[in-house]
Amino acid sequence: MHRSIIAPGALAAAVLLLAIPASAAPHSPGAPGIGDPYYPAYGNGGYDVSHYDLRLKYQPATDELEGTATLVARTTQDLSSFNLDFLLDVSEVRVNGAAASFTTSGEHELEVTPKTPLAKGTPVTVVVRYRGVPSSKQAYGFTSWHRTPDGGVAANEPEAAAWWFPSNDHPLDKATYDVSVLVPDGTQAISNGTLHSTSSRLGWTRWNWRSNKPQTTYLATLAVGKFDITTGRTESGIPVLNAYSKDLGDHAGAARASIERTGEIADWLAEYFGPYPYNALGGYVPNTTTGYALETQTRPFYSPRQFANGSNVSLVVHELAHQWYGDEVSLKRWKDIWINEGFARYAQWLWSEHEGEGTAQELADYVYASHPADDPFWTVKPGDPGPDNQFHIAVYDRGALAVQALRNEIGDAAFFSVLKGWPQKYAPGNASVADFQRYAEEVSGKPLAALFDTWLFQPSKPGAPAARAAAVTEAKAVPQPKSWKKIAATNGVHGHAERGHGGHGH
Repeated sequence: MHRSIIAPGALAAAVLLLAIPASAAPHSPGAPGIGDPYYPAYGNGGYDVSHYDLRLKYQPATDELEGTATLVARTTQDLSSFNLDFLLDVSEVRVNGAAASFTTSGEHELEVTPKTPLAKGTPVTVVVRYRGVPSSKQAYGFTSWHRTPDGGVAANEPEAAAWWFPSNDHPLDKATYDVSVLVPDGTQAISNGTLHSTSSRLGWTRWNWRSNKPQTTYLATLAVGKFDITTGRTESGIPVLNAYSKDLGDHAGAARASIERTGEIADWLAEYFGPYPYNALGGYVPNTTTGYALETQTRPFYSPRQFANGSNVSLVVHELAHQWYGDEVSLKRWKDIWINEGFARYAQWLWSEHEGEGTAQELADYVYASHPADDPFWTVKPGDPGPDNQFHIAVYDRGALAVQALRNEIGDAAFFSVLKGWPQKYAPGNASVADFQRYAEEVSGKPLAALFDTWLFQPSKPGAPAARAAAVTEAKAVPQPKSWKKIAATNGVHGHAERGHGGHGH
């Protein structure tokens, strides 16, 4: 046995060190990333934002955006400096009222050094004045800002915020929002939450939006253009506001026929997922050339192209299911994407059943049968797909197949209890696939590690015994359910084409 001998001098020094008050410890810079292995530079360390106040002015003719962002935050460590994720040109930064120095680094980092270092646990107010042309800014070789014939749109995943406001751009830091946008008369500004007021003066109209429930940065949206706006209420009393670009052309009717059913679908989903979590609802279709949809909180973004072949209510089901799975409870790390996409796809399977166009079981059987064992489809692990496959079709279809396998394993009573209980257990925070497995085990009383490993984490097709155990048919040929084409039509339209993330997505 070795004894360590400490020299008396060293011991005295150690005691002296302990006697130094913590406040004298050096302040250090906040990390430039929040610690997500898929996107190491996304988000930031050292602080937590509770509210964003954005006062913006946007000129559709030139795509110029100017604004003042006020971030209400609290430090989580002693800070000498901290980063914001942002791409536009900054003219001034103030921290707690005093001018701060700032510089840019990396692809999208704004480094801020306050006049006085900040102690851990103190409230901080950061004011950033800026302007720029969002469509001219790129990070990692792409832009998340969509220029339209009559304006611009911020909507993308996993990132869009940096093109229009400075933020802590990661789902772990959720906040409430006030978004106030000045645009030329005759132009509308659409954002999340509730439209509190509009006012016009000297040729400009200000639109004031409020999101009163915590929201992640990638779910914050802004769309400026010429829109037709419809308003109403769901049967359960939630106000609905939808917006359609005035130049959707031939896609206009199909878009409305789909999105005007938003209230009905939200009420229907509430039967499975529990009460709708927000005080506002809707959807919007700007005239973009993109091909995906995104579950921007309370008001999903839809691309016109998705309605090229007629209405697609299944797509609306998918984006609204995310209001619970992804928005109300958000992922902890981007590897947890299955909780968002597997369940939003499964909601489409439940809708198919509701419409009499194929049961969830028939859809699961079809997915299992239509991909042979050597199909690369099975090499993607929905439980941790990697950043390049985050929006791969396997995350959706194999992801929903895993949900059906869980349902068959624990039985309908426990399964529907999990489906409804999960958003309430973790709202309005963040949770991981491991958290979900633990919760399902708690509710069902069954060990589920083997099931989760087989269906979500193995880079191979679950074999016949696993399929039998999960009550998935092993038949080689399974008839295609009637709803399949509508569901499949939401694949290529969900994607990240400009990021090269495989053209599947949100």
